[in-house]
Amino acid sequence: MIRVRQGRVLTVDSSEEGVSHLTVLVDGGRARAVSYDDLTGSVSPGDRVLLNTTAVHLGLGTGGAHFVMGVIGRQTEYRGTGHIMKCRYTPAQVAVLAVEEPASPYHGAMHDGDLGGLPVIVATLHSMVPAAAAVLKAKRPESAVVYVMTDGAALPVRFSRLVSHMKRAGLLDAVITAGHAFGGDLEAVTVYSALLAAKKVCAADFAIVAMGPGVVGTGTVWGTTAVEQGTILDAAAILSGRPIAAPRLSFADPRERHRGVSHHSLTALGRVAARPCEVALPKLDEPERTRVLSQLQAAGITGRHRVREFAAGIVLDLLAELDFEVRTMGRTFREEPGPFLSAGAAALCALEG
Repeated sequence: MIRVRQGRVLTVDSSEEGVSHLTVLVDGGRARAVSYDDLTGSVSPGDRVLLNTTAVHLGLGTGGAHFVMGVIGRQTEYRGTGHIMKCRYTPAQVAVLAVEEPASPYHGAMHDGDLGGLPVIVATLHSMVPAAAAVLKAKRPESAVVYVMTDGAALPVRFSRLVSHMKRAGLLDAVITAGHAFGGDLEAVTVYSALLAAKKVCAADFAIVAMGPGVVGTGTVWGTTAVEQGTILDAAAILSGRPIAAPRLSFADPRERHRGVSHHSLTALGRVAARPCEVALPKLDEPERTRVLSQLQAAGITGRHRVREFAAGIVLDLLAELDFEVRTMGRTFREEPGPFLSAGAAALCALEG
């Protein structure tokens, strides 16, 4: 059951692109909260609000904030033109104009097609997206880079401050939200159609696919949304794209299951991805390189896919030049370079052809 509390908005601390970060009074204390215009409309100081306080109550994950479910005493109206529902059959279901639906101007173009060899970088962490995008834009500034955000983690794209930072910095040319994720420049029903839209509507030169903030994990082999990496790589292959995997690497994570190659990537690449893909690795020093290659071999990945190594140190320099901070699991790219080097290697792989 959802833990619901009534609260009052004290301040709107920031508001941009359809999302507001608030300070609210709830349960006799001050707390952070997030509201989405797409779901509840705008909010103002003094508004009485219904808050979903479940995640903070449980001490969970990315965010650490309550979420506004509605403004008490206010009615809102639907102003869109789409008929595809996301977050279907829940009180939060939201109608969008999907790029594929008959009302879309792109309906005809989206009827069928393929990717024509489009490089598709598939990562498991949201924080890897700016690393890949930064390398692509640094090496080929005129290229069109499209981010496809899946519904494996956060559903509203506006929850991601990284996305707004990347768009302002010119690292992304378009964002497509797939499945139940919503709020992108384009909405798509599936990852397949999102990839087609990247190619046929956005004229992408490169696509980067990853979930939003907040990967779900349970410490078990199959209980993680990161296994989507395997099915997305297959989707890119089925659509005649060029699937490139950016495995999750770490040498700073205290959890052994994520050291070297994360068990998330070992499962996705070794047991889920059924079609061959390229697995991009950064060139590592010893003993890290031997550990990573041994893990890939033990998981059967070197026999199923093409493993390639790239000198990816440039990505750390590029991240240092950004005017926004990029972290993974609370650690900076200096403290935890592994996943960023992996994403950079995938970008170099995509550029090399």
